[in-house]
Amino acid sequence: MTRSPVIIFIASIVVVVFSGGGKNAAESPPIEFTHPFPSKTQLQWENSKLEMFVHFGMNTFTDKEWGNGTEDPALFNPTAFNADQWAAAAKEAGFKYLILTAKHHDGFCLWPSKFTGHTVRKSPYKNGQGDIVKEVAAACQKEGLKFGFYLSPWDRHESTYGTDAYNAFYCNQLTELLTNYGEISEVWFDGANGEGPNGKHQVYDWPKYYSTIRQYQPGALIAIEGPDIRWVGNENGMAGETEWSIQPPKYPLQNSAEPKTWWPSQCDVSIRPGWFYHASEDEQIKTVDQLVDIYFKSVGRNSNLLLNVPPNSHGLIASVDVHRLQDWHARLAKIFANELFTNAAIVASNTRNESYSVHNCLDHNAGTFWTTEKDTTAADIIITMDKAADINIIELDEVIEFGQRISSFEIYADHNGTWGKIFSGTTIGRTRLARFPAVNTQRIKIAITSSLAAPVLSSVEGYYDENNEVR
Repeated sequence: MTRSPVIIFIASIVVVVFSGGGKNAAESPPIEFTHPFPSKTQLQWENSKLEMFVHFGMNTFTDKEWGNGTEDPALFNPTAFNADQWAAAAKEAGFKYLILTAKHHDGFCLWPSKFTGHTVRKSPYKNGQGDIVKEVAAACQKEGLKFGFYLSPWDRHESTYGTDAYNAFYCNQLTELLTNYGEISEVWFDGANGEGPNGKHQVYDWPKYYSTIRQYQPGALIAIEGPDIRWVGNENGMAGETEWSIQPPKYPLQNSAEPKTWWPSQCDVSIRPGWFYHASEDEQIKTVDQLVDIYFKSVGRNSNLLLNVPPNSHGLIASVDVHRLQDWHARLAKIFANELFTNAAIVASNTRNESYSVHNCLDHNAGTFWTTEKDTTAADIIITMDKAADINIIELDEVIEFGQRISSFEIYADHNGTWGKIFSGTTIGRTRLARFPAVNTQRIKIAITSSLAAPVLSSVEGYYDENNEVR
C-alpha cells in the first residue's frame, strides 16, 4: 500500500476556558484546554486503542499481494467462510474496531456492486448471492465491534480509471458501502495510485469522496488519506518516541484557517510478513514477544494499533493466528494485572486545588484528574508504595479532552535516599508506556519538565513484567 509522508509540526497554543473534569465537574472551577482537541468520535477511537485489519479478497485465492484486475471472479470461493469466527477472534483479543478490505487494488468487490461486474455476484460463493461485507458488518454488530472498510482508490480493473468518470464511479461504490451496511465507524484510504487498465493514473477527487462520507455517515472517521486519523509513517506498527496529535492541516475538512488540527496517529502492521494470507507464511507469524513490543511502541506511544490478521482461502482466520492472538492477549493481561501503586501514597509539588488532587491519578477513574495551577508547566509527583517492589513499566495518561500538553518528563527511582533517573520521555498523550530495566524501590518520582500548558494527568500506574526486554 502507498501512503503520503507525515509532517511533524507543533504550533502555538490557543488557550480556551472549559468547565469540567474534577470529582464534581459541575462545581469545579474552569479548566483551560489547548486548541486543537479531539472530536467526540476521535476521542472514542483513541480510547479504543486496538483495531483489527482484515485483508481478504481475490489475492487470498491467487496467493498474491497485489492483483492486476484481470482475475476470473470464479476463483473467489471461500467454502467455509465464517464472519462470526473473525469477529469473535477480534473481540476475544481486545480489538474494538474491525476494518475490512471491501475492495483492493485489483478492483474485485466483496459486495455485489451494481457498478461493476468484478464482484462476488460473479463468483461461486453462495452461487453469486453472497455479500461478504454484509456478513462481516453483521458479525461485528453481534460482537459489539465498530465496523469500517477500506475501499482502494486504485482500481486496476475499472476501465474509467484515469478519467474524470472514475471519480463518479468511486463515489457510487462509496455510497453503496455507506448506505447498505448499517453504521460505518471508519473509512480507510491509502494513496495508492498506479496505472489503470488504460495505462493512466487517476486524479482523485478527495473533497468529493469526503463529502460523500459526511453525507451518508457523518460519524465515520476518515483515516490515513483523510482528515481524522493520520498514518504514523511506517508499516512496522510503531510510533515515534515523540508523537503529537497536534499537526498542521493537510486535507479538506480540516480547518485550514487554523495553524494546527487534532490528527492522531494510527500504526498499521500485519501479523504475518504479507497483508494477505499465504500458507507459506504459517511459520512466520509474529511472536508474542514481537506483538507485545509493537503494542508498547504503538498504543504505548500515543497511537492506535491496527493489526492485520488475514483469513485463509477457506474464509477462516487460521488456527495458528487465532492462538497467537489469544497468547498475546493473555500476555498483556498478565502484564497489567498487578498494579503496584493501588495502595501507594502520592504527593505533588503543585496542585490547582482539592478538586484536582494528585490522588485522582491513583483512583482508576478516567473521569478524574490532577492538574497544576494555570501558569505552572513543570511539577513533580512522588509515589511511595507500602513496600519496596520490582518495577519496570510506568503508564501515564493525559486527559486529551483538554488537548495534548506534556512535552517532556523524567522518571526517577529512590536508591537509599538518592533519586536515580531511570527514564526520559517527551510526549505522553492518551497513553505513554515507559519501559526500563527493572529496579527495586519503594519510591518513584515523575518529573514533568515541560508542558504547553498546565499538565493534566488522569492516571499514573506502575507494573512489573518478568518477561520485559527493553529494545
